[in-house]
Amino acid sequence: MSSVAILSMHTSPLAQPGQGDSGGMNVYVRELGASLAQAGVDVRIYVRRHADDLPPRLVVEPGLEVVHVDAGPDVLAKEQLPDVVDAFADGVAADLIARPADVLHANYWLSAVAAHRLKHDLDVPLVATFHTLARVKADAGDAEPARRELAEAQVIGCCDAICASGPVEAEQLVEYYGADPSLIEVVPPGVDHAFFSPGDRSGARRALGLDDRPTVLFVGRIQALKGLTIAVRALDELATPGARLVVVGGPSGAEGDAELVRVRRLVDELGLTDRIDFVPPVPHHLLSSHYRAADVVVVPSRSESFGLVALEAAACGVPVVASSVGGLRTLVDHDRTGFLVDSREPGAFAQRLDELLGTPDRAVAMGRAGAARAEQYAWPTTAGRLRRLYGDLAVRALVECT
Repeated sequence: MSSVAILSMHTSPLAQPGQGDSGGMNVYVRELGASLAQAGVDVRIYVRRHADDLPPRLVVEPGLEVVHVDAGPDVLAKEQLPDVVDAFADGVAADLIARPADVLHANYWLSAVAAHRLKHDLDVPLVATFHTLARVKADAGDAEPARRELAEAQVIGCCDAICASGPVEAEQLVEYYGADPSLIEVVPPGVDHAFFSPGDRSGARRALGLDDRPTVLFVGRIQALKGLTIAVRALDELATPGARLVVVGGPSGAEGDAELVRVRRLVDELGLTDRIDFVPPVPHHLLSSHYRAADVVVVPSRSESFGLVALEAAACGVPVVASSVGGLRTLVDHDRTGFLVDSREPGAFAQRLDELLGTPDRAVAMGRAGAARAEQYAWPTTAGRLRRLYGDLAVRALVECT
């Protein structure tokens, strides 16, 4: 296997995570592409052109190229993107006809729809990583359009391999979509340990201009799914004197700005203005300083297929208090590297946060255990598993649509 076409239609690996639609998937596509290229694979990442000043092709590093595909107006709401999937597929097809790839690897359902068509048009194996699943999100209270559910079901029935970030997502693919278990490959994402590793908390706080108050950190896009309001209400219920919440991230999605307004209104109503710091999105590698500056990281999401923030926090030696959902149930070892919370009640999160803030020695021990566990997650390992999978697909008969 010498070449892979990675489709990431709706969001670019070059974009900064934490703003707009950029998040963990951007990190996944960028780091996976780079690790595959370093392993000798020719990698082309296809994204939809979202600005008129973007070059047609951009070599990011040897063996890794981002290709900007014209598909609809530069500025297009995410809700309108399904209407330009065919145009995106046309652009990718034109490039692949000129320079064929051995395998297609689609990320998110929009790319999967385009890649599904390309599989049949070009007779190329299809691997898909969905990152989130419509039916799982609906169960958590975040309904998605019916067309997405139908599209996911159709593509899952024709994938030559489906990548799950962990055993929970693998079970969900079978339970919610009837996926063939033999076609599911559990391939966890990684973390860049050169950036995300334990460090001096006092030094990190000085670098960020923070004082020594007990600090809870929330990292992520501001949208209802991520549960920032729960983190704010949990702060209000903490027994730990003077604790503060640091929020790193920006609004995301069609209702992101409205969600930020709701969060800020809640902060004012609870009188927490002096105890919450809102930090705009920062370059991904700089997040490590924010993790190291924290006593504990809170991840109160309604659903998470993986939970990259929890992994990055653990890699930095910081315990995590997270919702007991999706991939977080695998990443957080309850009562050893942090706590999993079954309830959506802020008080339940506050109780666990207080336990860690009130017993620093225990928090340090949990952080060390988390850092040790995070060592098993590395992007070169992820790339190696996928490279072997791609090679296997080259000699298999393609799955036929069900």
